[in-house]
Amino acid sequence: MKLKLQIPDSLNDITLSDFQKFNKVNTEENFNSVFLMQKKIEIFCKVDLNLTLNIKYKDLLEISSHIDDVLNTDIDLIPVIKLDDIEYGFIPKLDDISLGEYIDLDNYLGNWDDMHKALAVLYRPVVYKKGERYLIEDYDGTKYSEIMQNSPLSLSIGAMVFFWNLNSELLNHTLSYLKSQLKTELNPMELQALEQNGVGINQSLHSLQEILRDLNISPS
Repeated sequence: MKLKLQIPDSLNDITLSDFQKFNKVNTEENFNSVFLMQKKIEIFCKVDLNLTLNIKYKDLLEISSHIDDVLNTDIDLIPVIKLDDIEYGFIPKLDDISLGEYIDLDNYLGNWDDMHKALAVLYRPVVYKKGERYLIEDYDGTKYSEIMQNSPLSLSIGAMVFFWNLNSELLNHTLSYLKSQLKTELNPMELQALEQNGVGINQSLHSLQEILRDLNISPS
């Protein structure tokens, strides 16, 4: 029996919604199991789970390995993306985000189940554009979260790597500045306090680190 598989070649071929489904079964219990490979092919290649039993085992391994390579692809932040013929832009100036945006982003970023809500905070319809500059719609809750579920996975990975690098850079600058001012080494308790209070979205930073580690992505 011949099967027609839609094997993804890039993160743009995988939707956030599909990855959220896969993430629910990608547990320690299922790690490296044949079942997990079956689910991987079912979700990402759009084939019924029972039909994966007809795939040659060597082909199953090859396809699963290929999908892993796709998921481990390096990706940069995507500033503007078109979804359903509407352009959505990343927040142009993070320094100017509102308290509501900050609170929602802090709650959602770093949790795969809520990643579509985090994207709905970060990306909103472009209302003005000139060259590479643009303005986006004012924040009014996560009303675009359903649309973001159908966004390519590259959008989520790019945003996570961006915030990982941003938070790491801010933390390093904060520590360097305080060390130069105090002219002394900070003890572990002080370092911990700085990590908790010195930069924004710190809980999300830890979650992002875990997610990127699971995907074998090295922030660069």
